[in-house]
This record gives sequence, structure tokens and C-alpha cells, in this order.
Amino acid sequence: MMLFTQAQGLPVITADEAEPLGRVESLTIDAHAGSIACLRLSGAPKHLATIAWHAIEAVGRDAVIVRSRTATDVGHGSLPAHQEALGRRVLTEHGSEHGTVKDIAFDNTTGRIHTLYTALGDISGDRLLGVGSYAVVVRAETA
Repeated sequence: MMLFTQAQGLPVITADEAEPLGRVESLTIDAHAGSIACLRLSGAPKHLATIAWHAIEAVGRDAVIVRSRTATDVGHGSLPAHQEALGRRVLTEHGSEHGTVKDIAFDNTTGRIHTLYTALGDISGDRLLGVGSYAVVVRAETA
């Protein structure tokens, strides 16, 4: 398990060529899949600024490893639009407030979203419905 804030700033390098590509700037969530869709890099050439999760070999405490430079060449049209989740307000599908997103735990092997840590408590990643420009939307807790 890893936190978004731990992944931000990590260097991204290729396994095959040991070539540095940039640093993790942010992670894009695919809310429908409940997982990370891609990494967005800073300090990378424009054509390498977004790397799909399936091209990731490993995410560790010191670096992110991608299989090879050629594995990073994907159709970016298939990736969801990036919406920043950290710091975003959290609403249930009924419009109830649930604070703001402080951090997000994810499985660093599969990219699956595990927990959203908010100002008003933890929310299971299974409840994630959407990430938009206004809010992160989650399913309301069932009693």
C-alpha cells in the first residue's frame, strides 16, 4: 500500500534502458475502475508527460519503474481526463459533505484505490463514484 503524497515527486525511470523520464507530478484516477489510470510527469518531454498504469513495472518508495520507453507510447485518448483529487471536497451522491481529500491509499502493484483519507474520516475506495473539477463523489454509507 502507498499514499498519493508518497508517490508524488518520485523519479520515473525505465527498466530496460535505466533512462530517467521525469518525476511523478500527479496520479489520474479512473473512478469507474476504482484504480489509477495513469501517472502525470513533470520534467518529461511532452510526449512522455502521461504514462498509462499498464506500462508501470513497479512503484517503490524510491522510484517508479516503467517497462521501457516504448511501453510508454499509448493512445492518450483512451485515458480519462485528469482531475486532481487531493484537496478536493468530497460529496456523497446525495450531496452530503464529507470533508476534503487529504490523501489516498492505493495498491502499488495493481493501482487499485484502497482508501480515501478525508478531513471527516476514512472512505473505502469501493465507494468511489467519480472525480470531477468540483468534487470527489462517493456512494453514501449504507446503514
